[in-house]
Amino acid sequence: MPLNLDAYLGVHADALKVFARRTAVLANNLANADTPNFKARDVDFKALLSAGAGGATGALPLAPAHAMPVSTAAATAPSPGSTLKYRVPLAPSLDGNTVDVQLEQAAFADNTVRYQSALTFLSEKFKGLMTAITGQ
Repeated sequence: MPLNLDAYLGVHADALKVFARRTAVLANNLANADTPNFKARDVDFKALLSAGAGGATGALPLAPAHAMPVSTAAATAPSPGSTLKYRVPLAPSLDGNTVDVQLEQAAFADNTVRYQSALTFLSEKFKGLMTAITGQ
């Protein structure tokens, strides 16, 4: 009986991709905390989950991170169908920047913990598979 590796690994493999993408977005927000008119962004998990549930393959669609110039306002505009959304600022600064450094650091730390837990789940799945293969 063949093993469907995607079904065996579950959502954890796709979750790693989502958490890696979110890490890049949050790091970009933190790097541009002092840039005038920079708008903080975050991954829209609801859109990712609905796209993944409705997709034929079940894989979550992720766009690669692109190097975007900060000086133009069009560079930070979301593309159609993008899973990145603008973060609603709690207290926007006078220069138009919506990055809250403490909020971004907390989100980054939370995302790191989630990434590590998904990696641990995958590691345990592979250990169980290796145990079944070697018979030990």
